[in-house]
Amino acid sequence: MADHNTLLDAERISSVYRRTMSTGKAVLAEFMGGQVEVESSGAWITTSSGEKIFNAGGYGVFITGARHPAVVAEVARQLNTHPVGTRIFLEPVAARASELLMSVVPAGLERVHFASSGTEATEAAIKLARLGGRHQLVSMTGGYHGKTMGALSLTARDVFQRPFRPLLPDVTHVPYGDVPALTAVLERAPGEAAVIVEPVQGEGGVLIPPSGYLSAVRAVCSEYGALMIVDEVQTGLGRLGHWWGADAEGVRPDILLSGKALGGAVVPVSAAITTNEVFSVLDRDPVLHTSTFSAAPITMAAVCGAITAIRDDDLVARAAELGGLLTERFRLITAERLPHHHTAVRGAGLLIGIEFADPSLAADLFIALVSNQVVANLSLNSDYVVRLTPPAVMTESDVDFLVERFELAVRLVADRNPEYEVHTDA
Repeated sequence: MADHNTLLDAERISSVYRRTMSTGKAVLAEFMGGQVEVESSGAWITTSSGEKIFNAGGYGVFITGARHPAVVAEVARQLNTHPVGTRIFLEPVAARASELLMSVVPAGLERVHFASSGTEATEAAIKLARLGGRHQLVSMTGGYHGKTMGALSLTARDVFQRPFRPLLPDVTHVPYGDVPALTAVLERAPGEAAVIVEPVQGEGGVLIPPSGYLSAVRAVCSEYGALMIVDEVQTGLGRLGHWWGADAEGVRPDILLSGKALGGAVVPVSAAITTNEVFSVLDRDPVLHTSTFSAAPITMAAVCGAITAIRDDDLVARAAELGGLLTERFRLITAERLPHHHTAVRGAGLLIGIEFADPSLAADLFIALVSNQVVANLSLNSDYVVRLTPPAVMTESDVDFLVERFELAVRLVADRNPEYEVHTDA
């Protein structure tokens, strides 16, 4: 077995990835410069060569930044006392975490099933829907809800679904933002449907629906007796400048999904948070839906730390303020540097997307950002959008660095594509 220092060598690590893990991941990492990340703090990643890279990626995990002191303290305390429980006895940290979580979710949500990943939270929601008699599932085109078999049935992208079909039956996809299309589906199956929707489609390319959309979905679900599931795995816990995207329109879903930031960027944890009525079907049989690591003490400590950090550091308001500032700066930069490249910049809080008419330009910007020490993400359901999800703990100098490097990256794209034109069919 190789020692720690040997494993800091990029070629050695890439060889191990190719031999024992993912060849595709190794190839992608090599293409992006072969960096080896070994340390993180706040908004920054440190590589094995000592280089500092700004983390505006992480798929929405890092609202509290890396290794926030409140989260680390909670997890370290639990690690040194009782990290994993028997699941036979009561456990106090789980009780504390659930109470803290209920203190920040929309009123009327009172029960929770904890899991490890966002897709597991989606699976729990599907099972709760079926237990409640809702066998017709409705999701939105461009939505992303995970890649396990049930969740994948709701993630409406052919490239992900095709190799695994047949998936769950009785699943319908309707256009995002189109309430009449949703109504037409629900009126054919009153009392038999469950609808899953995101307040903003992150993986769909930071698609922001028309104002009032979420409350309209709530109204039509109530009218036709459909269960409303709001997937806030990426958008919740302050990312959009509200505790939850649902809060912006005063919507109370029947099930709220949380994840990513819920573990404070220290341990993975997710949750399906429900009304008493929806959860009651599990009260009758406590082993009907279980998971070995559900509500493990160390993950519950992370939840306590994450919620404490977001609340005490006022990160929700900070995300709204910084998101507005960055979105406007990015708009000005792209308009000035890429006036003929048909770009659009969209943002809600610290979920920001830069869209191009040509996916090759999105890939070009992504690569240019990395070469300028900024990690971003491409969008899994849109090849046209580069997505930035920086942490709300950014300092003023962090913001200046991000804006400066974004502008340098945009200049690179402009220099590489000086005569770009959008070609359309006649």
